[in-house]
Amino acid sequence: MDLDTDSAIFSPPNISARYNMPFLIPEIDASILATLHSPSLLVFADQVRYNIDRMIATARSVNRLRPHCKTHKMAAVVRMLIEKGIRRHKASTIAEVEMLADASVKDIVLAYNPVGPNIGRVIALLQKYSDIKLAVTTDHTGPLRQLSDACVAAGVTAGVMLDIDVGQHRTGVDPNSAAAMELYSGIQQLPAVTPAGFHVYDGHQHQESLLERTAAVMLEWPMVLKLKQRCEEAGLSVPELLCGGSPTFPIYAELEDPAISLSPGTSIFHDAGYGGHFPDLDFVPAAVVVTRVISRPTLTRITLDLGNKSVAADPPKGQRVYFPKLPDAVQVIHNEEHLVLETPEAEQFVPGDVLLGIPTHICPTSALHQEAYVIDGGVLVEPWRVTARNRKLTI
Repeated sequence: MDLDTDSAIFSPPNISARYNMPFLIPEIDASILATLHSPSLLVFADQVRYNIDRMIATARSVNRLRPHCKTHKMAAVVRMLIEKGIRRHKASTIAEVEMLADASVKDIVLAYNPVGPNIGRVIALLQKYSDIKLAVTTDHTGPLRQLSDACVAAGVTAGVMLDIDVGQHRTGVDPNSAAAMELYSGIQQLPAVTPAGFHVYDGHQHQESLLERTAAVMLEWPMVLKLKQRCEEAGLSVPELLCGGSPTFPIYAELEDPAISLSPGTSIFHDAGYGGHFPDLDFVPAAVVVTRVISRPTLTRITLDLGNKSVAADPPKGQRVYFPKLPDAVQVIHNEEHLVLETPEAEQFVPGDVLLGIPTHICPTSALHQEAYVIDGGVLVEPWRVTARNRKLTI
């Protein structure tokens, strides 16, 4: 099971059994609901604002936040964050960086190691957006040297963060190794790249207990600080420690190191996976999927038009969406265009009836939709385009 924090899967076979907190969806006027196509994505703008406010309160300052845009991928959400004073942002794809820059973000970390032709695309970003501060990550000297050479040839400069492996073993270097110090030193020695700090992502920390999660983070944190100290003693600048994801950013928020920045992502929309597994996270579901009954094939089954092309299919079958109005329904079939629910309540439904579901994993669910319906203050407003769902915009 892939336990990538801002996109993890934590639901058991009986998904409703996990929810020890209410998952309430705002009431929608029936006349509005009748106009929404299905399957589709629906965002509650008021809930998004609430989640942003909770992120700020948890961080204790907008200046400590560098939220990840991979969950929403929407310029409209970026503008909401900017309006709240959040100026620094994080991305995973070049398209997301371009979206952020187009939305007037000036300080961006591409938390992904550019290799191959993507190095050229990073150069193109720096040339197109000459007024932005852009950093990428690295964990190997080969691509780092290639990036340096490309920056020199183009006459641009890129920041580079050392990608630290604190236990997930997905990317990054061991902070205890000599290679970590050597690689970070190399960033300063190479032309046209500058050391931008450490990227400290801990997607393997998924303990349900906040106490246990905190203990696990604190077990690894001294290794990061020790590497930072060694680098600074060698005359290397470590201006930023970009830490955590949605489950762990509140833990780092309690630390006083001024270099720490916090990187929640899923918290913007929240989802059933995180809400069910991390009861300490004080966020609310702000994005749901709209689906309709298209058939009632048996007395105890209803079939929805919510296939795995419309809601994230990386959670195991039977655990991909939670329906507050049918919390005990069993998801027995999930194909490309169909989701079949087994429920004793089936007789209450007829084809055309609408259900709203909270995705277990919202991040890839967003990427399955070109745009989202938006309700703000109970009113249906202009849709929000899911701008960065594509891997390439113009660069």
